[in-house]
Amino acid sequence: MKVVFFEDVEGTAQVGEVKVVKNGFARNFLLPRGIAGPVTPPNLQRANSLAEKEARRQAKLDGEAEVHKERLDGYTVSFEARVGETGRLYGSVTSRDVAQKLEESTGIEVDSRGILLAEPIRELGSKAVTIRFTRNVSAEITVTVDPDEDSKEIVEELRAREAEEALAAAEAEAAAAEAAAAAAAEEAATDDVTEDAESPAEETTDG
Repeated sequence: MKVVFFEDVEGTAQVGEVKVVKNGFARNFLLPRGIAGPVTPPNLQRANSLAEKEARRQAKLDGEAEVHKERLDGYTVSFEARVGETGRLYGSVTSRDVAQKLEESTGIEVDSRGILLAEPIRELGSKAVTIRFTRNVSAEITVTVDPDEDSKEIVEELRAREAEEALAAAEAEAAAAEAAAAAAAEEAATDDVTEDAESPAEETTDG
């Protein structure tokens, strides 16, 4: 069924658009709720009017968001957290934590739902995070998590252990490569000797 939309439906259409949708979706959801209607001249006129109104509203929101984007793009938010023996945080840093820290440090109120953090941060380090202010305006910030004072010794021990393990792995890899090269050289030498032994002796002819 072809319908014209009076409201945005995420993933389907925006207000004012004409789309072909499944009959059941239209009859059971869109039409009864007044979200869309049949494609008639009055409905098209109404939808166009709503689309123009939404465009003006969106432009205003985008303009306000651009101000925040200019201030926050490239901004770094830093946290200190307690770390366990395995190097993971005892707690986690969530979208709500990031929003709160941003407001504390910049005075900008950000909806935590617009902070696109797939899952809470549970490890030390830096992570690029997108803030979506509107559908058209986003900013990129960096969220950094460092160990708190009580955890620094644990982290230093973990990093020293990781460095030792990395060095041991590199040495083992180098030794394995050297052994493989020696084995290949020995095999090549053996093949040369075998070929010499199997070659027939040259016949000599007396003149």
